[in-house]
Amino acid sequence: MHQALPLPRTLVLGSTSRYRRELLQRLHLPFTVTAPEVDETPGAGEAPRALALRLALAKARAVAAQHPEAVVIGSDQVADLAGHALGKPGTHERAVAQLRLMSGHTVVFQTALAVVCLATGFEQVDLAPVEVRFRTLTDDEIERYLRAEQPYDCAGSAKSEGLGISLLDAIVSDDPTALVGLPLIRTCRMLRAAGLTLP
Repeated sequence: MHQALPLPRTLVLGSTSRYRRELLQRLHLPFTVTAPEVDETPGAGEAPRALALRLALAKARAVAAQHPEAVVIGSDQVADLAGHALGKPGTHERAVAQLRLMSGHTVVFQTALAVVCLATGFEQVDLAPVEVRFRTLTDDEIERYLRAEQPYDCAGSAKSEGLGISLLDAIVSDDPTALVGLPLIRTCRMLRAAGLTLP
């Protein structure tokens, strides 16, 4: 009687972000997407990096509760300007205000990643900070950029993978995909630790 080999664990991305979905597709692993039901309200006085770490883990745990046999990825990104969290602007007016604030300054994009598998008791969480130095921007540049790219669903109001790169002086990171929303170097490391085979 041959013993059946265990099936490889399914992979679930606990995020509705199309940016994270597109990044994860680079790894050529089959995965499904489940929206995490998590309250993203910051705690009183909660630092941006602590907020990102807490939400990434909360998202992964929430989705893992629905898919206990799967390996689940949760991620969150908070734009950190001198200790103040900048979320997704949502509107043109808020995006203008964010870019004016960031003009001429360094913003740290705190991108947190969590991988959870309830069936094996696996849980890891890590942070991939990315320093982004913004040029000094004129109001005309801000308006032209926002009208062209409309990055209202991006923390910090700029898409570095698109035209937003023209607003920047420098990006400092050990995991360049972290700025887009999912640090793939850390993701690969964690998925291997959770038992998945890459590449």
